[in-house]
Amino acid sequence: MVKIALLGAAGQIGTPLSLLCKASDLFDQIALYDVVHVPGIATDLMHIDTRAAVTGHLPDGSGLRKALTGADIVVVTAGIARKPGMTRDERVLTSQTNASIIRDIFTEVAATCPKAVCCVVTNPVNSTVPVAAEALKKAGVFDPTRLFGVTTLDVVRASTFAAHALGDNIDPKGYKVPVIGGHSGATILPLYSQAQPAVDLDKDTLAIVIHRVQFGGDEIVKSKQGAGSATTCMAYAGFRFVKAIVASMNGETVTEEAYVYLPGIAGGQEIASQLGVDYFAVKVTLGQNGATQALPLGKILENESSLLEIAIKELKVNIATGLSFMSS
Repeated sequence: MVKIALLGAAGQIGTPLSLLCKASDLFDQIALYDVVHVPGIATDLMHIDTRAAVTGHLPDGSGLRKALTGADIVVVTAGIARKPGMTRDERVLTSQTNASIIRDIFTEVAATCPKAVCCVVTNPVNSTVPVAAEALKKAGVFDPTRLFGVTTLDVVRASTFAAHALGDNIDPKGYKVPVIGGHSGATILPLYSQAQPAVDLDKDTLAIVIHRVQFGGDEIVKSKQGAGSATTCMAYAGFRFVKAIVASMNGETVTEEAYVYLPGIAGGQEIASQLGVDYFAVKVTLGQNGATQALPLGKILENESSLLEIAIKELKVNIATGLSFMSS
């Protein structure tokens, strides 16, 4: 029996993610939680001819606890999306609101399903994952091998945008591009020098592609004209990561990029010491009980090194923001 709890399931990421999970036939139970609409979404999904029983839970009474009880996997998409033209104060307020949501959710996770594998989608991931970790630490149940910031969308974009640049009829899935760092703007670093197969682009075109990977979210926010941010592509990427978690639980050895607390994962302390940050997105090997190893960064070229310095500098601020929120 595999149970997944999707928190924020009535949102623009959570709803398509719920559909992907129900359609997949990977789960026996799917628990949806949000502040509105989820009983209706659950009823709707139960008309699909796959085996998972879907339940919807609202904040009334012990709704969150009921959703989390017995969960093997928890995916959090709850929160406020950014909009175009936000002032700095509005961005800060959004971040604080999302940090509060993550703190409250993971306080309940600690009490209800501390052994679950937890996947944080709620932005800003660079800050919300440290918030989640601190909430779990406060309860004495933090296991770094079971907490992931989902950065899979950056990996998906890295192969997709390279294929776009290479020309028509190129299959994006034919390229594997490691993406390290964080999950916003300049903290995202696609390592095209390590792409398999090699991405044959000139220097200027490659710089444009890297910028698209880093700021692809802005492209969507602008295109939607205030109606939202990355939703369907994030649901797709989130589901890809969830599938990897399920495969690893079933005994397969899987490698995916994720934003993790490096010192708590085998091989991660060396990377953390090298970079000077504890939270960072790297390739991790997944096993039946979570992350088993953080893989080395590999050879990084000179132009990538300069981008890495920028990413680390910004990440330090983001991480400190999350830790400061929890300490206050």
